[in-house]
Amino acid sequence: MPSYRPIQALPDQLISQIAAGEVIERPSAVVKELLENALDAGSTQITVRLEQGGVKRIAITDNGRGIPPEQLPLALARHATSKIASLTDLENVSTLGFRGEALASIASVAQLTVTSRTADAPHAWEITGSQFGTVAPASGAQGTTIDVQDLYFNTPARRKFLKSEQTEYGHCAEVVRRIALARPDVSFSLSHNGKTVDHWNVGEFAKRSAHILGDEFANARLPLDESAGPLRLHGFVGLPTASKARADGQYFYVNGRFVRDKLLTHAVRAAYQDVLHGDRYPAYALSLTLDPALVDVNVHPSKIEVRFRDSRAVHQFVFHAVSRALAQTSAVSFGNLPGAAPQSDDSAGAPPPAANAPLPWIGEQQQQSFSAQFAEAPRPFSFGGNSGFGVRQNTEAYGSMFRSAPTSGEPDGSAPAAYGATPAAAPAALPEGDFPLGFALAQLHGIYVLAQNQAGLVVVDMHAAHERILYEQLKTALDGNEMFVQPLLIPVTFYADPVEVGTVEEHQETLSALGFDIAVMSPTTLAVRAVPALLKNADAQTLARDVLRDVREYGGSRVLLERRNELLGTLACHTAVRANRSLTLPEMNALLRQMEATERSDQCNHGRPTWTQMGLSDLDKLFLRGQ
Repeated sequence: MPSYRPIQALPDQLISQIAAGEVIERPSAVVKELLENALDAGSTQITVRLEQGGVKRIAITDNGRGIPPEQLPLALARHATSKIASLTDLENVSTLGFRGEALASIASVAQLTVTSRTADAPHAWEITGSQFGTVAPASGAQGTTIDVQDLYFNTPARRKFLKSEQTEYGHCAEVVRRIALARPDVSFSLSHNGKTVDHWNVGEFAKRSAHILGDEFANARLPLDESAGPLRLHGFVGLPTASKARADGQYFYVNGRFVRDKLLTHAVRAAYQDVLHGDRYPAYALSLTLDPALVDVNVHPSKIEVRFRDSRAVHQFVFHAVSRALAQTSAVSFGNLPGAAPQSDDSAGAPPPAANAPLPWIGEQQQQSFSAQFAEAPRPFSFGGNSGFGVRQNTEAYGSMFRSAPTSGEPDGSAPAAYGATPAAAPAALPEGDFPLGFALAQLHGIYVLAQNQAGLVVVDMHAAHERILYEQLKTALDGNEMFVQPLLIPVTFYADPVEVGTVEEHQETLSALGFDIAVMSPTTLAVRAVPALLKNADAQTLARDVLRDVREYGGSRVLLERRNELLGTLACHTAVRANRSLTLPEMNALLRQMEATERSDQCNHGRPTWTQMGLSDLDKLFLRGQ
C-alpha cells in the first residue's frame, strides 16, 4: 500500500521527463522530431550523423533560417514554439511540428547542444543543456546543428529497453527514408559511425521513390494523380505482382506528414482486394493533400495518426483513386506494346480468322464480342528479316503444330477453314499498340497459350486470364443491373439439406440479382432453372451450391455489398476454361483480344500474373546468339 502524500506540483525537470516518455520513445523519435524542425525552418540540405545506433550521438545539421541568439533559451523551454499562437492556428496546422515539446523533452533525457546562425548574424551562437544554459558565440554556417549525446544517460531504466545497435540504427534510418521520400526537393545525407550510408540529391518524386523503395518497385509501379474538390492524391502504387510478404513498402503522407492511419490503409487495401494474392501486401508511395482545417493532426504524441473531418469522403476518394489506377493494369496499358510490323507479301498469307469461328468454351455474349473484334482484326504477323523465325516463313516445315487443336465439327483435327493449312501473315502495316499480346502460335501442355508479338514471345496462363475476364464481366453486369439470365432447357435438380432449401426460400431476391433462378421442388430437392448467361457452360449444381453457401453465411444484402467480389471470383473460377482443354487458334486469339480489352487483366482474381513477355533479346541470350 503506497504511503499517502499531499497533492503538489511536480518539478519542471520531472514534467519534461514524463513528457519525454511519450514523445522520445527511442533514438528514432529524436531523429524524427529534429528532422521535422529542420524542414519547418525551410532547409534545403540536411545531414544526419549517428553513432551507436543513435544512442551515443545524434547530430542533425540543416541550412534553414536559424534561431536568433536571444531565442535559443526559449527554444529549449516546454510548450514554446513559433508555429502556432492560437486555437485557430492549432486547427489549421500546416507545419510538421507545432507542440513545442521536442527540444525540451530531448534536453531532459540527453546531453543537448544547439548551435544556430541566422542569415544576418556575423557568427553562430550555441546553448548547452537546458533553457537555463549559457548562450555563447560559436562557429557555424547559416542554419542549425542540434547535437544529442548519451540518450537516456539520466534515466537508466529507459535505456535498458533499447534494442541492439543495429536495430536502433535501422529504426533511425527508416525515419530518415520516410521523411526524405516526402521531400524530394531537399537533399539528405545519412552517416553511421563515421561512414556515409546514403545520400539523396534534390530531384523528382519518381526518382526519390525509386531510390528509397528500390528497383523492384520502380519497375513495377503505376503513377497516380487525382483530385476531387479539396482533395488531391498523387504518387505511385505498386503492381500486384510486385507485392511483398510484409507491409514495409507502404508510405502514406498527409500534407507531407508520414502517417499510419487505419482509414487510409483500409482504403488502399480495399482497392487491391481483388488483384492481390493471399496475405501479400502492396507497395506504394502516396501523398494526400487537403485543407489543414479538414484534418486533425493533434491526435497522438508521435503525430503519426490523424483524424479527418469527413472520414467517409476521404476513404471513398482514396479507394476509388487507387482502384482506377489499378484498373489500368491491362495488356494495352502496361504490356509490351508491338510496333509496326515489317512489310510482307500478303499473297502468301491466309485470310484472317472468320468472324463466326466457334468458341465453345465461352458464353454467347463473349463470343459476339470476340467475333466483332475478329471481323476487323488484321492477320497474325511475322517478324521477317534476321530478327527471328517468323510464322509465315516456317509454316511449310512446321505447319502441323498449328493444326493440332481440333475444332467442333472437324473430328479429323484439320485446321479450321479460316486459317487453312498455313497461319496467316502480317498486313503491310499493323497499327502500333492495337494488339499488344500479338497472335497465337500454339498451346503448351493444355495450360499455356504461346503467342508472338513485335517484342518477342508472349506466354499466357489461359485459365487465369479467362478467370479475370469473366470476373470483370460479372462485376460490370451486376453493377449495371444487366445480369443476363440463361434459362436451362432441362432444369438441374440436386439433393439439398434443409438449410439450403431455407436459404432459397428466404433470399430469392438476392439470387435473382445474381442471375440465378433456383426453385424448391420438395423439402429435399432444389432445381436450378436458370444461371447467369456468362456462366452458362459451368456446372449449374456447383454454381448453385457456391452461391447458397455464401448467401447463407453472410446474408443476402451483405453478399451483394461486402462479399460480392469474393462470390463473383468463385463463380468465375468455376467457369473459366480448365487445363488440358484444347483450344483452336481462333479461340486462343479471342482470349488474347479480350485480355487486351479487360481492366486488371494482368492479374487473375488471386493476384497472380496472367501473362509474361519474353523479348527477342531474352531468347537470344538463351541460345547465345550474337555472343
